[in-house]
Amino acid sequence: MNKTRNESTEFVSRSARNGAERLRRKRTRGIVVSVVAVLLVALLGAGYYLFDLQRQFNSKSNTVTLGFSEAEQQARPVKDPDDNSMNVLLLGVDHADGDASDTAALEGAVSQRSDSMMLVHIPEDRSQVYVMSMVRDMYVDIPGYGMNKLNAAVSFGGVPLLLQAVEGLFGTKIDHIAMIDFEGFRELSTSLGGVTVKNDIEFTANDTDYFYPAGEISLEGDRALRFVRERKSFFNGDYQRVANQRKFIAAAANQVLSTGTLTNPVKLYEIVDKVSPYLTFDEEFDAATLVGLGLQLKNVDTENMAMFTMPTAGSSTSQDGQSIELASELAISQIAEALQNDTMAEYLKNNPPESE
Repeated sequence: MNKTRNESTEFVSRSARNGAERLRRKRTRGIVVSVVAVLLVALLGAGYYLFDLQRQFNSKSNTVTLGFSEAEQQARPVKDPDDNSMNVLLLGVDHADGDASDTAALEGAVSQRSDSMMLVHIPEDRSQVYVMSMVRDMYVDIPGYGMNKLNAAVSFGGVPLLLQAVEGLFGTKIDHIAMIDFEGFRELSTSLGGVTVKNDIEFTANDTDYFYPAGEISLEGDRALRFVRERKSFFNGDYQRVANQRKFIAAAANQVLSTGTLTNPVKLYEIVDKVSPYLTFDEEFDAATLVGLGLQLKNVDTENMAMFTMPTAGSSTSQDGQSIELASELAISQIAEALQNDTMAEYLKNNPPESE
């Protein structure tokens, strides 16, 4: 009798452990482009993305046409045919005029600017996702315009020119573009009922009464939007802002991956319905492609993605009086080599990011 009870207890305990392990694995499945489409990424990679949700996403999200001339296309870096790694340029954009579905503005209008620029490298073996933030004031060569801040490329020639500038910086082809209008962060946080992050530095957002204490805080609506956009409250400005953006994205990804969200069809439809209009992808980066990539990345742990800020060489002032961040030629050379040879893990091992 006791033996039977003990065996039963052991079985229940083992079942509980197995259940917990299955739950842990389920929560870590599926990061594709965490910065731009966190809600979508988690859904796709976890295998819960139904056909109707795919149709809804494709119909509501936007497409950016790069429209390179033949000469511009030929001037772009060429990837080795055997190189199956992937580079995605992720942008958080301020939509100054019109609505989020105005693709023309996203492509080239001077009213558009990018406050958040991240280069995502996905290695050939799909074992990790590397997210590198680039500060918007980094002083680089903008094709056809000379030296200027990186985000000035968007004002000069839209997203296509920014892509050319980043490709020229690293001598590496960018495979895809993905963008989220900052209003999408507001909608995402509201759809999730708030996003809980661990805030490292207490601050009050500039020109508001929004106070963010240190420690775990819940962000929703306008407070979430201001958290990912704030820079004037920090002595290191853009560096802290991009760190906060990555912190928000990682927290949102984990909440989307929670069973309470994945098993709630109403919640899933609400997230896709509310946020998709604020997302823009290149023509080849549709829901079906995201599904396939998400499945390839099913073993990537969202809590341990490699996220860092590209090193720079300090602050300065340009000849025309702009406050700029000097590009680090050493960092550019090392990162270019890592991207071209798919050795980003080795680069980070030899150059561990400073804590942010």
